[in-house]
Amino acid sequence: MIPPDLPAELKAALQRKAQGLSRNDAAARAAAISQTYRSGGGSNTIRNESDALAYALARMPATYAAVVASLNALRETRPKFTPLSLLDIGAGPGTATWAAAQAFESLDAFSAIDSNPALRSLALDLVRDDLRLAGLRYAQREASAGLRDAPESADLVIASYVLGEMRMERQAALAELMWAATRDTLVVVEPGTPAGYQRILGLRRQLIAQGAHVIAPCPHDGECPLAAFPDETGAASPRGNASRQNATPDWCHFVQRLPRSRAHKHIKGAELPFEDEKFSYVVLARTPDRPRPARVLAPPMLTKAAMRLKLCRPDGSVGVTTFLRRDKASYARLRRIGWGDAVNLTET
Repeated sequence: MIPPDLPAELKAALQRKAQGLSRNDAAARAAAISQTYRSGGGSNTIRNESDALAYALARMPATYAAVVASLNALRETRPKFTPLSLLDIGAGPGTATWAAAQAFESLDAFSAIDSNPALRSLALDLVRDDLRLAGLRYAQREASAGLRDAPESADLVIASYVLGEMRMERQAALAELMWAATRDTLVVVEPGTPAGYQRILGLRRQLIAQGAHVIAPCPHDGECPLAAFPDETGAASPRGNASRQNATPDWCHFVQRLPRSRAHKHIKGAELPFEDEKFSYVVLARTPDRPRPARVLAPPMLTKAAMRLKLCRPDGSVGVTTFLRRDKASYARLRRIGWGDAVNLTET
């Protein structure tokens, strides 16, 4: 498994760029940029090198951790997948490119598309001293227009935290263009919010209709069953049931914990030495991969007698499965299981 913290080469490159940087100024810039994203804006507020660096210092660690977690799930489900080329859509400072380079040693061709010149410049500067990534080709185009006007394709295509910057109709158009550029596998990562999950769900549904197959996290290609899953009180989810106003919403998302450096804590205005990044994702491929394991959708619930796991199952259902401690063989295989992990039910 690839660890969630930034690789040493990237840390060194960021430190080199940050020499002489006012941390207070960077923190103020990062806060303003984050507020723009939270209010539905995009990267247009990142106008210069200082803005781009502040954004990278604040957000690169968490975005990298979420992409790595998604790629780890892909690697676990398809251990023989050896892509040779990568296309990073809406790549920003190149975060997903770094994650993919760590996850797949087979990659030897790296391309990226982003509309923001300050982020493109920073991305190319960060890879300058890395032997593998120094040849990164960064297209000076807006993502959807770039794919339409000058189609590129790759074995592995990644779009991380991109769809949320677009109107709904543009999200669907970009999904189609990204799938057309995908020779083998597409990975899409969004914030782990109900809105981020809905964007993933829409893209998933759209591309399955065009022949895509889900590799992770879902163990099936059917409709997401969470809309009908009861909450802890036994009430149905409110999606599709307007009469149940007090029911607890349910959505597919995961959490990746990552370490915070002293500089990262300062820029984020945080005290804890770690950050928990919530994210939703989907991995889609041109060919099916079966059998696929069940997926743990929440933190395990532990008692003295058993472990209870909320699982999305290969048959398209979702529910809580109980594993008793007295079944020592099965319990031993599961005792280190966590939220987001795969579970082979045929072995338990």
